[in-house]
Amino acid sequence: MSLFDHLPILVVLIPLLAAPICSLFRHGIVANRIALAAAWTTFGVAILLLKEILSNGTVRYQLGGWEPPWGIEYRIDILGGYVLLIVTAIAALVLSFARRSIESEIAKRRVAIFYAAFLLCFAGLVGMTITGDAFNVFVFLEISSLSSYALISMGKDRRALSAAFQYLIMGSIGATFILIGIGFLYMMTGTLNMDDMARILPDVAETRAIRVGFAFLTVGFGLKLALFPLHLWLPNAYAYAPSAVSAFLAATATKVAIYCLLRFLLGIFGVGFSLGVMPFDMILIALGCAGILSSSLVAIFQKNVKRMLAYSSVAQVGYIALGIGIATQTGISAAVMHMFNHAMMKGALFMALGAVMYRVGSVRIESFQGLGRQMPMTMAAIAIAGMSLIGIPGTAGFISKWYLVTATLEVGMWPFALLILIGSFMALIYIGRILEAAYFGTAKPGIVVQEAPIGMLVPIWVLVAANIYFGLHTELTAGLANQATAALMEALP
Repeated sequence: MSLFDHLPILVVLIPLLAAPICSLFRHGIVANRIALAAAWTTFGVAILLLKEILSNGTVRYQLGGWEPPWGIEYRIDILGGYVLLIVTAIAALVLSFARRSIESEIAKRRVAIFYAAFLLCFAGLVGMTITGDAFNVFVFLEISSLSSYALISMGKDRRALSAAFQYLIMGSIGATFILIGIGFLYMMTGTLNMDDMARILPDVAETRAIRVGFAFLTVGFGLKLALFPLHLWLPNAYAYAPSAVSAFLAATATKVAIYCLLRFLLGIFGVGFSLGVMPFDMILIALGCAGILSSSLVAIFQKNVKRMLAYSSVAQVGYIALGIGIATQTGISAAVMHMFNHAMMKGALFMALGAVMYRVGSVRIESFQGLGRQMPMTMAAIAIAGMSLIGIPGTAGFISKWYLVTATLEVGMWPFALLILIGSFMALIYIGRILEAAYFGTAKPGIVVQEAPIGMLVPIWVLVAANIYFGLHTELTAGLANQATAALMEALP
């Protein structure tokens, strides 16, 4: 076998092995270089895997030479390759941005440990994306969760500790629910291989144990993806974590949880059971709409901009939940597409806030007074990424919201199309508050703020440019989302 045949295991092993190596070095720059090399190499592997999937179909890798369902299998289809590309690209860009930001926000003695924890979180998210074994989903979930608790607690604000503890409690409840749900499925099917589960489950779908397992899994993943009203851990976690951690988690963690929910709902239970027999479609629609309206309204009144964008993330999860709940190919494609687009816009916004924190030392709304003239490149990035968040035509955010509106109109749910427009208008208000302070506010006299360093600006603007590019060229995002959704719905039991 060639090295190319082992790409599925390498995409997990590279960050997993780089993490302890980083912890051995007390010099932050050395750890940064190791983490950067690992992240960019993993991104390259993800691109190769996606090319292989598009050329030859689903990639399968048997660990230890044991054939599934007896052995553990890594299975990467179009949807998995799509999400893998998101996670690895964001990790590489955030680590490229992070060095100066981390040095200013984290004590020098803890920098190497930070990079080790970051890579462990990264490896866990990648593992959740590619594994074909249900119990391995839980194992990788715990790897990513435990390391993310540590990462959040490293914020220099003392409230980071309480935010990490709150996330620890709610995250542990969610993980326990997921494990119990997997246990019920294993009890009834006798297998942990997800393909094998999907094949056997229709014969036992009418049993109470399967319904209970379904309920535990949906609540568990609902906690992990911050579905309203299970989102209470998210605002503080994003607001008080180090800036690089906020950018990484906002762009990847909830997306992987949504992917896992889709994998169980569509890949194992099937759309007929998940969104038909079980009334989860109406639950998703109701909670998605509530999340869009309530979280957007709360975001408008926030004074801490990181907290504002955290509530915005809950609202964006609401859009994704609405798309899944519509239960049509267009609706689910819109949800999958919005995962990709939201990762780009939130990654850019939180990294830009990291640049503001680096130069100003605060991300409260009053700290943005006059920054449009003092940090023009950073504020222009926030303006463009904010437009994508709102859904302005010509940006990536417009494309996924257009698909979502189309999906609602196809099934005659025009009030939900109106709700999407209201949510976008509310996003215009809270993004407008930032831009108003930056471009129309007056800077404090005698205080000169320099533009962010070029090493921070380049990764930010890569994501900003991606928001524009994928708003004008939808072949990759819309094309892959449509292919992934079609493949899922064709393969349903």
